Amino acid sequence: MGAPTDMRSRVETALNKVRPALKADGGDARVVECDEEKGKVSIEMLGACGGCPLSQLDFAYAIESLIRREVPEVRDIVAV
Repeated sequence: MGAPTDMRSRVETALNKVRPALKADGGDARVVECDEEKGKVSIEMLGACGGCPLSQLDFAYAIESLIRREVPEVRDIVAV
């Protein structure tokens, strides 16, 4: 079984790398939308991360940078 090739699976694989840290603080994140044609991904912060003021920093520095590095065709990442 090889590495996933579709964009959503690769985004999920990247997100799985930061999930342990998010879950350690009582939160999580999920992919709401992944539009391969537009290169757009929407991520929802869940649990404790959903209402935490620091979640925007987590999103920008951990999640967004990781997804951009691992799935370079993603052009737009938004928190919803």
